[in-house]
Amino acid sequence: MSISKNQLKLITSLSQKKYRQKEQLFIAEGVKVVHELLNSSLTLAFLFCTEDFATTLNSDKTQIISATELKRISSLKTPNKVLAIFKIPNGKTIVDSGLTIALDAINDPGNLGTIIRLCDWFGITQLVCSKDTVDCYNQKVVQASMGSLTRISIIYTDLNLYLKETKLPTFIADMHGKNVYNTALPKEGILIMGNEANGVSDKVSALVSHKISIPQFGETQKTESLNVATATAILLSEFKRNV
Repeated sequence: MSISKNQLKLITSLSQKKYRQKEQLFIAEGVKVVHELLNSSLTLAFLFCTEDFATTLNSDKTQIISATELKRISSLKTPNKVLAIFKIPNGKTIVDSGLTIALDAINDPGNLGTIIRLCDWFGITQLVCSKDTVDCYNQKVVQASMGSLTRISIIYTDLNLYLKETKLPTFIADMHGKNVYNTALPKEGILIMGNEANGVSDKVSALVSHKISIPQFGETQKTESLNVATATAILLSEFKRNV
């Protein structure tokens, strides 16, 4: 069955955040990602795939299309058998316990997707994002998260207000902060990671109780900073090391 004009219009529109929010739908592509999402609690709305992928499914929402049609609707350089549209789940409430990652204006979809995967790896169940952080249902974020999106509670909120109200200790990565390898880190707290270019904003920084740093060991000392996802991985490893 060919893709209809209305279906094509919908798929095209979901590349923009305002239409994802309006329709409460998002796109996922690729065999691994789609299988992960199909096996989660998410609700499938539409599924477009080539015939060989359809044999692995048992869904009345499957529409078999040609490889040419898949290429037409795909955002990937090399389309990978399947494109699915899922319903965006209802919003969740912030839990003020455990270890939480908070993101202050993260712009790069790849970074957000990687941080979501890191949360999944290190057992962080809650990710709190400022309202100007890239949308977690952006297609590039969905691809980069590789299914971890379904296992992390992701909440967008006023970050300043959240930090003012929390009772948990708060941490930011700061070049002039205390060496993380010499710091006793708690089991519960909020680790705030900042914008790729500007770091944590001054308003957020003023609300934070602890500043920690990842020491630089390179002899040339010419690298200005670490990628935010890389820094998140190092810091999470330290938070979890003695748990």
